[in-house]
Amino acid sequence: MSRIEDDPHRPPYSRPRMLSVVVPTYNEAGSVTGLAERLHAALAGREWELVIVDDGSPDGTASIADALAPRIPVRVVRRAGKAGLASAVVAGFAAARGDVLVVMDADLSHPPETVPALADAIARGADLAVGSRYAKGGGVRDWPLKRRVVSRVACLLANVLVPVRDATSGFFALRRSVVDGVKLNPIGFKIGFEVIARGRYKTVVEVPYTFRDRELGASKFGRREIMQYVVQLGQVARDKLLRRI
Repeated sequence: MSRIEDDPHRPPYSRPRMLSVVVPTYNEAGSVTGLAERLHAALAGREWELVIVDDGSPDGTASIADALAPRIPVRVVRRAGKAGLASAVVAGFAAARGDVLVVMDADLSHPPETVPALADAIARGADLAVGSRYAKGGGVRDWPLKRRVVSRVACLLANVLVPVRDATSGFFALRRSVVDGVKLNPIGFKIGFEVIARGRYKTVVEVPYTFRDRELGASKFGRREIMQYVVQLGQVARDKLLRRI
Protein backbone atom coordinates (compact mmCIF):
# COMPACT_ATOMS: atom_id res chain seq x y z
CA MET A 1 0.00 0.00 0.00
CA SER A 2 1.06 3.60 -0.45
CA ARG A 3 0.38 7.05 0.87
CA ILE A 4 -1.84 9.03 -1.44
CA GLU A 5 0.74 11.82 -1.80
CA ASP A 6 3.05 9.33 -3.51
CA ASP A 7 0.44 7.88 -5.90
CA PRO A 8 0.66 9.46 -9.39
CA HIS A 9 -2.27 7.38 -10.62
CA ARG A 10 -4.88 8.63 -8.17
CA PRO A 11 -8.25 9.52 -9.75
CA PRO A 12 -9.43 13.13 -10.05
CA TYR A 13 -11.42 14.80 -7.29
CA SER A 14 -14.86 13.21 -6.97
CA ARG A 15 -17.07 14.14 -4.03
CA PRO A 16 -18.75 11.07 -2.45
CA ARG A 17 -22.48 10.66 -3.04
CA MET A 18 -23.22 10.41 0.68
CA LEU A 19 -21.21 10.70 3.85
CA SER A 20 -22.15 8.82 7.03
CA VAL A 21 -20.63 10.06 10.29
CA VAL A 22 -20.71 7.20 12.82
CA VAL A 23 -20.50 8.21 16.48
CA PRO A 24 -20.66 5.72 19.38
CA THR A 25 -22.16 7.18 22.56
CA TYR A 26 -22.53 6.36 26.23
CA ASN A 27 -23.63 9.14 28.58
CA GLU A 28 -22.89 11.98 26.16
CA ALA A 29 -26.02 14.06 26.85
CA GLY A 30 -23.91 17.16 27.44
CA SER A 31 -22.11 17.07 24.09
CA VAL A 32 -24.30 15.33 21.49
CA THR A 33 -26.27 18.46 20.56
CA GLY A 34 -23.12 20.55 20.11
CA LEU A 35 -21.56 17.78 18.04
CA ALA A 36 -24.57 17.54 15.73
CA GLU A 37 -24.85 21.30 15.30
CA ARG A 38 -21.17 21.74 14.49
CA LEU A 39 -21.28 18.87 11.99
CA HIS A 40 -24.38 20.40 10.40
CA ALA A 41 -22.51 23.68 9.90
CA ALA A 42 -19.27 22.04 8.72
CA LEU A 43 -21.02 19.80 6.19
CA ALA A 44 -23.44 22.36 4.75
CA GLY A 45 -24.01 21.71 1.05
CA ARG A 46 -23.13 18.00 1.28
CA GLU A 47 -25.36 14.96 1.45
CA TRP A 48 -24.65 13.43 4.84
CA GLU A 49 -26.09 11.74 7.89
CA LEU A 50 -25.12 11.38 11.54
CA VAL A 51 -25.47 7.83 12.87
CA ILE A 52 -25.50 7.79 16.67
CA VAL A 53 -24.97 4.31 18.13
CA ASP A 54 -26.00 4.49 21.77
CA ASP A 55 -25.33 1.78 24.33
CA GLY A 56 -28.36 2.42 26.55
CA SER A 57 -27.09 5.67 28.05
CA PRO A 58 -28.99 6.31 31.31
CA ASP A 59 -28.55 10.08 30.84
CA GLY A 60 -30.90 10.19 27.85
CA THR A 61 -28.30 10.68 25.11
CA ALA A 62 -30.36 8.74 22.55
CA SER A 63 -33.54 10.74 23.19
CA ILE A 64 -31.65 14.03 22.90
CA ALA A 65 -30.19 12.90 19.57
CA ASP A 66 -33.61 11.76 18.32
CA ALA A 67 -35.04 15.20 19.08
CA LEU A 68 -32.55 16.78 16.66
CA ALA A 69 -33.86 14.83 13.66
CA PRO A 70 -36.36 17.46 12.41
CA ARG A 71 -33.53 19.91 11.68
CA ILE A 72 -30.37 17.76 11.41
CA PRO A 73 -30.03 14.42 9.53
CA VAL A 74 -29.62 12.23 12.62
CA ARG A 75 -30.46 8.56 13.03
CA VAL A 76 -30.09 6.73 16.33
CA VAL A 77 -29.21 3.06 16.71
CA ARG A 78 -30.14 1.95 20.23
CA ARG A 79 -28.34 -1.00 21.79
CA ALA A 80 -29.15 -2.65 25.09
CA GLY A 81 -26.34 -2.44 27.62
CA LYS A 82 -22.81 -1.12 27.43
CA ALA A 83 -21.37 -3.36 24.69
CA GLY A 84 -18.32 -1.21 23.94
CA LEU A 85 -17.09 1.50 21.58
CA ALA A 86 -15.54 -0.72 18.91
CA SER A 87 -18.58 -2.95 18.49
CA ALA A 88 -20.77 0.17 18.41
CA VAL A 89 -18.77 1.46 15.44
CA VAL A 90 -19.18 -1.87 13.63
CA ALA A 91 -22.94 -1.66 14.26
CA GLY A 92 -22.85 1.89 12.90
CA PHE A 93 -21.12 0.71 9.72
CA ALA A 94 -23.95 -1.78 9.18
CA ALA A 95 -26.63 0.87 9.71
CA ALA A 96 -24.97 3.65 7.70
CA ARG A 97 -26.23 4.56 4.23
CA GLY A 98 -23.18 6.42 2.96
CA ASP A 99 -20.54 5.20 0.54
CA VAL A 100 -17.96 7.02 2.67
CA LEU A 101 -17.87 6.46 6.44
CA VAL A 102 -16.39 8.74 9.10
CA VAL A 103 -15.78 7.66 12.69
CA MET A 104 -15.32 10.15 15.53
CA ASP A 105 -15.89 10.55 19.26
CA ALA A 106 -18.97 12.25 20.68
CA ASP A 107 -17.17 14.36 23.27
CA LEU A 108 -15.85 17.00 20.80
CA SER A 109 -12.23 15.97 21.31
CA HIS A 110 -12.30 15.31 17.56
CA PRO A 111 -13.20 18.63 15.90
CA PRO A 112 -16.24 18.37 13.60
CA GLU A 113 -14.67 21.06 11.42
CA THR A 114 -11.99 18.54 10.33
CA VAL A 115 -14.54 16.08 8.91
CA PRO A 116 -14.71 17.86 5.50
CA ALA A 117 -10.93 17.54 5.15
CA LEU A 118 -11.14 13.80 5.83
CA ALA A 119 -13.97 13.40 3.31
CA ASP A 120 -12.10 15.46 0.72
CA ALA A 121 -9.02 13.26 1.14
CA ILE A 122 -11.18 10.28 0.18
CA ALA A 123 -12.62 12.23 -2.77
CA ARG A 124 -9.09 12.91 -4.01
CA GLY A 125 -8.36 9.19 -4.18
CA ALA A 126 -7.43 7.89 -0.73
CA ASP A 127 -9.14 4.72 0.44
CA LEU A 128 -8.51 5.61 4.08
CA ALA A 129 -7.93 9.02 5.70
CA VAL A 130 -6.76 9.10 9.31
CA GLY A 131 -7.06 12.16 11.52
CA SER A 132 -3.56 12.53 12.95
CA ARG A 133 -2.33 14.25 16.08
CA TYR A 134 1.26 13.47 15.11
CA ALA A 135 1.35 14.52 11.46
CA LYS A 136 2.79 17.97 10.69
CA GLY A 137 0.21 20.53 11.78
CA GLY A 138 -1.47 18.22 14.29
CA GLY A 139 -1.24 18.30 18.07
CA VAL A 140 -2.76 17.68 21.49
CA ARG A 141 -4.11 20.18 24.01
CA ASP A 142 -4.92 19.89 27.71
CA TRP A 143 -3.37 16.48 28.24
CA PRO A 144 -1.25 15.67 31.32
CA LEU A 145 2.25 14.30 30.71
CA LYS A 146 1.23 10.74 31.66
CA ARG A 147 -1.52 10.67 29.03
CA ARG A 148 0.85 12.04 26.39
CA VAL A 149 3.43 9.36 27.15
CA VAL A 150 0.84 6.56 27.05
CA SER A 151 -0.45 7.83 23.69
CA ARG A 152 3.01 8.05 22.16
CA VAL A 153 3.97 4.56 23.34
CA ALA A 154 0.70 3.14 22.00
CA CYS A 155 1.38 4.71 18.60
CA LEU A 156 4.97 3.51 18.50
CA LEU A 157 3.84 -0.06 19.17
CA ALA A 158 1.22 0.21 16.42
CA ASN A 159 3.77 1.66 13.98
CA VAL A 160 5.53 -1.71 13.92
CA LEU A 161 2.39 -3.25 12.42
CA VAL A 162 0.70 -0.56 10.32
CA PRO A 163 1.85 2.27 7.98
CA VAL A 164 0.25 5.14 9.95
CA ARG A 165 1.85 7.46 12.50
CA ASP A 166 -1.32 7.92 14.55
CA ALA A 167 -3.03 4.54 14.35
CA THR A 168 -4.77 5.04 17.72
CA SER A 169 -6.45 8.35 16.86
CA GLY A 170 -9.95 6.94 16.47
CA PHE A 171 -10.84 9.76 14.04
CA PHE A 172 -10.89 8.55 10.43
CA ALA A 173 -12.76 8.29 7.13
CA LEU A 174 -12.88 5.37 4.73
CA ARG A 175 -14.55 4.04 1.64
CA ARG A 176 -17.11 1.43 2.57
CA SER A 177 -15.18 -1.07 0.43
CA VAL A 178 -12.33 -0.95 2.97
CA VAL A 179 -14.40 -2.92 5.50
CA ASP A 180 -16.96 -4.72 3.31
CA GLY A 181 -16.50 -8.43 3.90
CA VAL A 182 -13.69 -7.85 6.42
CA LYS A 183 -13.91 -9.66 9.74
CA LEU A 184 -13.12 -7.07 12.39
CA ASN A 185 -12.43 -8.03 15.99
CA PRO A 186 -14.11 -5.17 17.87
CA ILE A 187 -12.64 -5.50 21.33
CA GLY A 188 -11.92 -2.45 23.45
CA PHE A 189 -12.01 1.00 21.92
CA LYS A 190 -9.24 1.11 19.29
CA ILE A 191 -11.44 0.38 16.30
CA GLY A 192 -9.33 2.70 14.13
CA PHE A 193 -6.26 0.52 14.63
CA GLU A 194 -8.35 -2.55 13.81
CA VAL A 195 -9.56 -1.01 10.53
CA ILE A 196 -6.05 0.14 9.58
CA ALA A 197 -4.60 -3.30 10.34
CA ARG A 198 -7.28 -5.44 8.68
CA GLY A 199 -9.01 -3.21 6.14
CA ARG A 200 -8.71 -3.62 2.37
CA TYR A 201 -7.09 -0.49 1.01
CA LYS A 202 -4.24 0.60 -1.23
CA THR A 203 -3.79 4.25 -0.30
CA VAL A 204 -3.87 6.02 3.06
CA VAL A 205 -3.35 9.64 4.04
CA GLU A 206 -3.06 11.33 7.43
CA VAL A 207 -4.94 14.59 7.96
CA PRO A 208 -3.60 16.74 10.82
CA TYR A 209 -5.92 17.89 13.60
CA THR A 210 -5.58 19.12 17.17
CA PHE A 211 -7.03 16.87 19.85
CA ARG A 212 -8.69 18.67 22.77
CA ASP A 213 -9.51 16.80 25.95
CA ARG A 214 -13.22 16.58 26.72
CA GLU A 215 -14.82 19.42 28.66
CA LEU A 216 -18.03 17.61 29.62
CA GLY A 217 -18.68 14.14 31.00
CA ALA A 218 -16.23 11.52 32.20
CA SER A 219 -13.43 9.88 30.24
CA LYS A 220 -13.83 6.16 29.48
CA PHE A 221 -10.04 5.64 29.29
CA GLY A 222 -8.50 3.45 31.99
CA ARG A 223 -6.43 0.36 32.75
CA ARG A 224 -9.00 -1.99 31.25
CA GLU A 225 -8.78 -0.17 27.92
CA ILE A 226 -4.97 -0.32 28.01
CA MET A 227 -5.03 -4.08 28.56
CA GLN A 228 -7.54 -4.56 25.76
CA TYR A 229 -5.23 -2.63 23.44
CA VAL A 230 -2.29 -4.86 24.39
CA VAL A 231 -4.40 -7.92 23.56
CA GLN A 232 -5.42 -6.32 20.26
CA LEU A 233 -1.79 -5.64 19.33
CA GLY A 234 -0.95 -9.27 20.03
CA GLN A 235 -3.81 -10.55 17.88
CA VAL A 236 -2.87 -8.34 14.94
CA ALA A 237 0.81 -9.30 15.24
CA ARG A 238 -0.12 -12.99 15.32
CA ASP A 239 -2.38 -12.72 12.30
CA LYS A 240 0.25 -10.84 10.32
CA LEU A 241 2.85 -13.49 11.12
CA LEU A 242 0.41 -16.19 10.01
CA ARG A 243 -0.41 -14.09 6.92
CA ARG A 244 -4.08 -13.96 7.77
CA ILE A 245 -4.08 -10.21 7.11
